[in-house]
Amino acid sequence: MEESLLRFDSCKVPAYIGAQVVASISASFSLRLILGGVAKIGATLPAGSDVQSLAMEVITSYILMFVVSAVATDTRAIGELAGLAVGSAVFLDAIFAGPISGASMNPARSIGPAVASYDFKSLWVYILGPILGCLLGAWSYTMIKLPEQPQDLVNITNSKSFKSSRRR
Repeated sequence: MEESLLRFDSCKVPAYIGAQVVASISASFSLRLILGGVAKIGATLPAGSDVQSLAMEVITSYILMFVVSAVATDTRAIGELAGLAVGSAVFLDAIFAGPISGASMNPARSIGPAVASYDFKSLWVYILGPILGCLLGAWSYTMIKLPEQPQDLVNITNSKSFKSSRRR
């Protein structure tokens, strides 16, 4: 990735991942403490096969990362609308993937309930799927992203004919 796209210090990534996993496990045990042994509360479990759920997790994570890359990391995006775009992506992903895979889209979101319920069945799906989907989503957005200011646009706006035609 381009250096300009990297806004998060790579040295902080392990701590960020650790914080997410610890928070997810803590929240899951808190729910278990408050609600008792309610059937695997918050767990993401495949409704069909592991392969179906893996495919859904890759697709939904791809969509989410593509949208995040477009609205939250691109300096040309309108920052105030980033939350609406990301929230809409999560909403639509959950509607379509929820019945099939649980629409985790984040390994930490699945690790916490798995640890709290001591059920690690199919957990690999919810670790591998989002990682693959996010890598593909970020990579594909980077591949199609236009430069910050295309050279042709600079040449057009600086030309005399463009400036004189705008004044009419």
